[in-house]
Amino acid sequence: MDAAETLAYVKAAAIVVRLPLDDAAAQRVAEHMSRTAAMARMLDGAELAPDHELAEIFRPAPFPKAVP
Repeated sequence: MDAAETLAYVKAAAIVVRLPLDDAAAQRVAEHMSRTAAMARMLDGAELAPDHELAEIFRPAPFPKAVP
């Protein structure tokens, strides 16, 4: 998306979720979204194997049983 399309998307999404955004705030969100998308494109271009993942897989602890 180009800058105008990103800004239009941010404004439309804000309306859908009833988030009040003035024009300046919408512009800042659109700029941040564009930077994030650029970083994601760089990561998509990197050839990584599954064993290159540094983080462990998140496994939440079992939910504790209630004591009557």
